[in-house]
Amino acid sequence: MLRRKVRLSVASMTRMELHTSEAPVPVGPYSQAVATGGELVFVSGQLGVNPDSGELDDGVEAQAARALKNISAILGSHGIDMSQVVKATIYLADMDDFARVNEVYQDFFTRPYPARAALEVSALPLGALVEIEAIATATPAEAGPQPGPEVEAETVGR
Repeated sequence: MLRRKVRLSVASMTRMELHTSEAPVPVGPYSQAVATGGELVFVSGQLGVNPDSGELDDGVEAQAARALKNISAILGSHGIDMSQVVKATIYLADMDDFARVNEVYQDFFTRPYPARAALEVSALPLGALVEIEAIATATPAEAGPQPGPEVEAETVGR
């Protein structure tokens, strides 16, 4: 059995709710986004809802663009931009819309693109055609890793 010690850097496990009036009010008991320990920001799934009217935009392309604008607004109101998104998940009411959503999606991101999954679901809230959620880093990539408290851990393997 192989044993080795590794040093792990962990951030405080605090949570902070992020909210902006520039994105739709959640349609249920959840936050627009939550930041954890100053390192990661988890943005709840965003529909193509216009925050001014409270209505879904028409068509899958318009809904995808609005969902991404809503994510950008939530992140931007806290000094985070779309280049800091590291993971996105796209939920589609119809997988036949995949290519059209990709056309819109690529306008919001540059290389290196976030990791991503796209899934077809049986239905989305409010009859939406697309929903997009994201995980972003709270620290710009060019800032490099931020120091945190270190803990010792022992891994056991073969």
